[in-house]
Amino acid sequence: MVDGGRAGGDARTGDPGTGAEGVWEERVQRAAHPLAYPALRSARRRPVVRVPRIGVVVSDAAIAREVLLDLDHFSKVGPGAPSDLWTPVLGPSVLLNMEGAEHAALRRALGPLFSPRAVRELVSGADVAGGAGTPGAGADGGGVLPDLTRRLAAGEKVDLAAAVTAQAGAVICGMVGLPPTDDAVRSAMSAARTITGMVRLHRHGLTRSQVVRARAVLERLTAPARVAYRAGDPATVPGRMRDLGLSEREAMGAVGAFVLTGTETIQSLVPRLVAIAHDTGWTTRLLADDAALRRRAVEEGLRVTVPTPAMLRSVRADATVGGLPVAAGERVVIATVNCCRAAGGFDPDRPVDPAVRHLWFGAGPHFCLGMPLAMAQVDAVLDALAAAASDGRVPVVGRRRAARGVLVPAYRSLELSLGESA
Repeated sequence: MVDGGRAGGDARTGDPGTGAEGVWEERVQRAAHPLAYPALRSARRRPVVRVPRIGVVVSDAAIAREVLLDLDHFSKVGPGAPSDLWTPVLGPSVLLNMEGAEHAALRRALGPLFSPRAVRELVSGADVAGGAGTPGAGADGGGVLPDLTRRLAAGEKVDLAAAVTAQAGAVICGMVGLPPTDDAVRSAMSAARTITGMVRLHRHGLTRSQVVRARAVLERLTAPARVAYRAGDPATVPGRMRDLGLSEREAMGAVGAFVLTGTETIQSLVPRLVAIAHDTGWTTRLLADDAALRRRAVEEGLRVTVPTPAMLRSVRADATVGGLPVAAGERVVIATVNCCRAAGGFDPDRPVDPAVRHLWFGAGPHFCLGMPLAMAQVDAVLDALAAAASDGRVPVVGRRRAARGVLVPAYRSLELSLGESA
């Protein structure tokens, strides 16, 4: 394995890479969205264009940021916006479908739950608790990630996608007040996937039957959170939400939103990042004891994989988007996948365009509140992989399969074992 690092892709077209990383990224994206992804990518050479059944598609990062920051003309609430998708399922009081003073107040109330210390405790606590009985965990109850380290170091082949799913499931259990046993983790992950797997970009909302099904699934998922909230136990996330002054409806909506939108980000990013690092010769540098280098590589992985491939806004008042007139009620689709990939393939040594930086997490008042939790989970998995790599060995990718029927493109399985680095 050559570990010198190389740039991939074509900055003129925003292609994801010409080597194995580009081929596999295309497979992952198309497996998740066989219709919507090609439609979005076909618009990438024009900054703004109307696409039938999709909306006004924005593929330029600077224009996208302008739309996200212009709250007078573009909203998450309205026809074609996230409110169409999530309000029927989660209710009206979640960050995904709120604007203005109410949104700001709820965001301030939730802020302490996502402090660096709080997310570290949630991630480490979930993994320690997710010992024996958790998928991929050791019989000694050591947790998902310690077991990942042990098995790799022992020369076993492991499925990184399964391990990351189990770890994310343990975090879900921590958020909803469940002990992360085998059944609880599997049930939580299955419930979240059932709901998010219904979403399709070419549809403005869920069907009536899908809404009924999603509500039933979410009610089962959040039932322990409701119990924890009413008990007021500060050791649980719902209990802390009550201490912070959130109503039960706000707390349940927040739990549901974080479970649905946060877990797939982690399931998507980490295996894809490790695969891209393998394909481009970056594995040794990614796992090196260099925090700044890792952060650059992770952020470049986020740019290339784009955990939020598209963002939706409804036009509140007549305006223009990149010179194109739009009318109130129209749908604007920010093709984040086009905006972020415009620089080409994976290259952490390349300077980052300020317009693109963190765009995958949004901008302005709607910048992702859960980003610290996502980054803490990423670091935990990379730390586990780094702990396994020793004596010149690095994780090497074997067989892999792309996931189908998911909201955020991901690997269904990604086999890892330790091999020699050059």
